[in-house]
Amino acid sequence: MKQLPLSQLRGNALSRRWFINECGVGMGALAFQQLMAAATDPLAPKQPHHKPKAKNVIFLFMAGAPSHLELFDYKPQLEKFSGTLPPADLLKGYRAAFINPNSTLLGPKFKFAPAGQSGTLISELLPHFKTIVDDVTIVKSMVTDAFNHAPGQLMMNTGAQIFGRPSIGAWTTYGLGSESKDLPAFVVFSTGKKGPSGGNSCWGSGFLPTVYQGVQFRSTGDPVLYLSNPEGVDNQLQRETLDTVSRLNKMRLDATGDPEIATRINSFEMAFRMQSSAPELMDLSKEPKSVLDMYGVEPGKPSFAATCLLSRRLVERGVRFVQIYHEAWDQHGNLTKDIQVNCKETDQACAALVKDLKQRGMLEDTLVVWGGEFGRTPMVQGTPGEKADGRDHHPNAFTMWLAGGGTKPGLVLGESDELGFNVTKDKVHVHDLHGTILHLLGFDHTKLTYRFQGRDFRLTDVHGSVVQKLLA
Repeated sequence: MKQLPLSQLRGNALSRRWFINECGVGMGALAFQQLMAAATDPLAPKQPHHKPKAKNVIFLFMAGAPSHLELFDYKPQLEKFSGTLPPADLLKGYRAAFINPNSTLLGPKFKFAPAGQSGTLISELLPHFKTIVDDVTIVKSMVTDAFNHAPGQLMMNTGAQIFGRPSIGAWTTYGLGSESKDLPAFVVFSTGKKGPSGGNSCWGSGFLPTVYQGVQFRSTGDPVLYLSNPEGVDNQLQRETLDTVSRLNKMRLDATGDPEIATRINSFEMAFRMQSSAPELMDLSKEPKSVLDMYGVEPGKPSFAATCLLSRRLVERGVRFVQIYHEAWDQHGNLTKDIQVNCKETDQACAALVKDLKQRGMLEDTLVVWGGEFGRTPMVQGTPGEKADGRDHHPNAFTMWLAGGGTKPGLVLGESDELGFNVTKDKVHVHDLHGTILHLLGFDHTKLTYRFQGRDFRLTDVHGSVVQKLLA
């Protein structure tokens, strides 16, 4: 073996010593910087209280309140006694939104038939949903405290009927952070013309730092307005501008500790990264034709179906919470005609989303939730007679469904009475639903809190229990 010259040995020793002293410190400093960045990034991934079953949520919100009596909860007795007055004792203490409670009963307007291996009765309005009925959990025993739209939507989204509370999406991102560095943690689509009655508060952060609020996307073009650079501004100029603004903001953050400054820094940086990530996200033309056909999507054409496909693409990219609002299910009249339109716009895409997630192995840890703010009355709204065709708001019994994320597939939970008026078995309050969703995400809902005005607040306030029967 040839012996190396002393000078070369000394050189190798110096090199090793230099590497250990200099690079070791350098890598330690780099690791420290990364830890500090995580500590100052409010959306850095966080560990929940226990091992989660779900890591993402897609909430399909049917704004306006779908009629459970036309879709999921078939009532032969309601059909039999249609046109007659409800029992007097049923109406004791009942408060309706618009109708005289002592209005005649209205039988279901559509036929029901068994679906899936479970043989669950499903309306003819939902032919696509019938193909996934064994993959979902149907809850026929939902109740809420609100009977008008804005309070009801706030209740379903924030756990309270008043403005100013954080939404469930904001609580989720506050508790878990985000796995996406290039897209918002909480994304919202609204496919109607007016938006939900509860307004932006349905996806707001309330008293939580605003970094946790939902970011509203459009389903075509730039997902957020003014995301593209204006004419004459290139990426280098924008990067230099942002770096300067960021240094000033960080100086102010160090001086004041104001979390809203951290939100501002985060939003500026997120917008810059989205300029490259968002166009790729929004380009549905690269999806296989079979997937587009399954959803019923035409690339470049805004639709509820497009937002459902985008929601899958978002959770694939680490977005924590996606919410889609579809309008409007508020059928005080024209029930027969309008609910057919609603179902035609949503049924195929909702079923496709569940199928698509399942095919990709994503349904196991993605929780899909479908429902509105309350149900509809068994009593008719409209001029008495054959042409009366509407239902009023009804908080005492309604239906929602869930899929994936640790829920029990093929289960039908709860019952309402023979007229679909009151829950008679396995009542699930909105607070219970929220507590169960947080449980599936890995949280004890009584311990996910935020101190505000001297009190520890939580999504479920002082209520709610995990619905164990819903868990797989």
